[in-house]
Amino acid sequence: MAQNGSGDRVVESGFESLEHVDEHDRRLSLKGSTKGKEEEISVERVFQHLLVPSWRNQLTVRALVVSFALSILFSFIVMKLNLTTGIIPSLNVSAGLLGFFFVKTWTKFLEKSGMLRQPFTRQENTVIQTCVVASSGIAFSGGFGSYLFGMSEEIANQSTDTSDFKDPSLGWIIAFLFVVSFLGLFSVVPLRKIMIVDFKLTYPSGTVTAHLINSFHTPQGAKLAKKQVKMLGKFFSMSFLWGFFQWFYTATDQCGFQAFPSLGLKAYENRFYFDFSAIYVGVGMICPYIINISVLLGGILSWGIMWPLIKTQEGHWYAKGLGEGNLHGIQGYRVFIAISLILGDGLYNFIKVITHTLWGLYHQFQERQRENVLPVAEQDSPSNPQLSYDDQRRIQLFLKDQIPTWFAVAGYVAIAAISTATLPHLFPQLKWYYIIVIYLVAPTLAFCNAYGCGLTDWSLASTYGKLAIFTIGAWAGASKGGVLAGLAACGVMMNIVSTASDLMQDFKTGYLTLASPRSMFVSQIIGTTMGCVVSPCVFWIFYKAFPDLGKSTSEYPAPYAIIYRNMAILGVQGFGSLPKNCLLLCYIFFAAAVAINLFKDFLGKKGKFVPLPMAMAIPFYIGPYFAIDMCVGSLILYVWERINKAKADAFAPAVASGLICGDGTWTLPASILALAGVKPPICMRFFSRAANSKVDTFLGS
Repeated sequence: MAQNGSGDRVVESGFESLEHVDEHDRRLSLKGSTKGKEEEISVERVFQHLLVPSWRNQLTVRALVVSFALSILFSFIVMKLNLTTGIIPSLNVSAGLLGFFFVKTWTKFLEKSGMLRQPFTRQENTVIQTCVVASSGIAFSGGFGSYLFGMSEEIANQSTDTSDFKDPSLGWIIAFLFVVSFLGLFSVVPLRKIMIVDFKLTYPSGTVTAHLINSFHTPQGAKLAKKQVKMLGKFFSMSFLWGFFQWFYTATDQCGFQAFPSLGLKAYENRFYFDFSAIYVGVGMICPYIINISVLLGGILSWGIMWPLIKTQEGHWYAKGLGEGNLHGIQGYRVFIAISLILGDGLYNFIKVITHTLWGLYHQFQERQRENVLPVAEQDSPSNPQLSYDDQRRIQLFLKDQIPTWFAVAGYVAIAAISTATLPHLFPQLKWYYIIVIYLVAPTLAFCNAYGCGLTDWSLASTYGKLAIFTIGAWAGASKGGVLAGLAACGVMMNIVSTASDLMQDFKTGYLTLASPRSMFVSQIIGTTMGCVVSPCVFWIFYKAFPDLGKSTSEYPAPYAIIYRNMAILGVQGFGSLPKNCLLLCYIFFAAAVAINLFKDFLGKKGKFVPLPMAMAIPFYIGPYFAIDMCVGSLILYVWERINKAKADAFAPAVASGLICGDGTWTLPASILALAGVKPPICMRFFSRAANSKVDTFLGS
């Protein structure tokens, strides 16, 4: 389950799915391959001699302790990705693998000391994975790199509306997350049997995670997992130490290896350079090749061609001397053309997935009517001889521990009431009747997102969030704080639909590992609770440690914060403040995004070679430097697969996870050092041609 900044949990387009390509992009990039192979043998017969623990015994203290530790680690990783580019790969494999390693080590120690009371089971492993992903998922859906930080004065000063802002504060952020993050869980609980058993939706990421966990707990799988953990640990250490080494040379801005003009000074001026980032090399190894190529193509099109050409029109299309960061100048073209690509891609995929969802529902109900032999409950009964042994076993346990429908309905109504009363105090611009309208339509949208995710593995949470930005922002209007109202409404909607699809993915994982729906629901609640505290605290460390957070020249530019804020401004004020010809270019790129997607779908299987507009949009604003890192990761994976494909398939995810986790973990001590006022001792800087000429002149004299 991945997430993206724009959005949708892929690479939002983060997605998973790139948003901070768009959620659907984010999921594309983060999940990597999401299709599991058909089981050639019965999985459950391998485990039939093992007793399945009760749902309470699946929720062990050790599982929750490990989950909490890993949630902190993954929250730092997701937060760093959120605040740099917004491309967030799927961390399910890493969470499952590390959870297996830590608890297995724990139980081995207790076993040797004679104190082991309960063996480590795949159900407990599933609880850990669910809890960790739920917790770190708040770092995405909480909007720390998008709508929430877009409310701040720092981002407001970079936009065309500088009056409507709300600076981050740990107290109101935690309160906001607590009142909006649980509604999605209750909204789809009554539909779990329909989605998983009746409709038999695949939920590819949930299925792959389940197969992974099942394999860990077989003798052969445990041996491979041990080797994978060893490989992960090796590259974790290397990545962490590399981050520490780089830190020594970054005493001031534009210092160190991340400012090395590896492709030449002219290319560096246009943000084409390799910045030696281990985390994005790892991301590149996880993301599909087409995502990395799309990002690089977007960087070449924008920073290599368009922006240099538009700069030649300075004084004609926009006033001279406005600087790089003024939205009435070159920055306006960067931001709004990126928005047009994101909206075009998001709108197309929204219509596509909704159409697919409605057609799928129609087809499902038509099949039920044609069968007209047995009631649904009997057709899917565990005693049905047409079902395989695995399906009989799984359905039996999945239907055993029920979550009462009245409990889900009562929970949704109660939390909605508390939220409706609380949110207007946090955001006076967000009126109580706006919130009621959102909560009336949210269950339907949550169902659509959960169903569509089950079919396509795309979560369109950020797309639904953008829909809320425009509708609520336009409803509120500029005079009533429409910008903040739209951004806050985006947060409410994103959290509901995102957690709904995540929970259904977890139900699918639990179904395939015989984990109880109750333990899945409770672990999701616990993980979400952890995330509502851990993620704001992690963001607060970044916010206090890096004063330039959110600036385009910062190490952490938070690109989607300015994009989301300007979407809200467009929804409230319209297009009047755009520089000359910017609106025309926006129309062209919006239409191009739709056309590219149509062409991609028209080609069928060959469409996998067509670039993704959402991924192409990311470098339009922040530059293509991270795309170089990601393509290096793709190149490493490609060469490895050519040399030894079997070994690459087995260990590449572990290597990538080690690179991501090591670099992400270094962020914690780096932030602590920054808060303590400890600065790196050396500035390794590379002079421009002009500076070199001055030095030569000085030395010559």
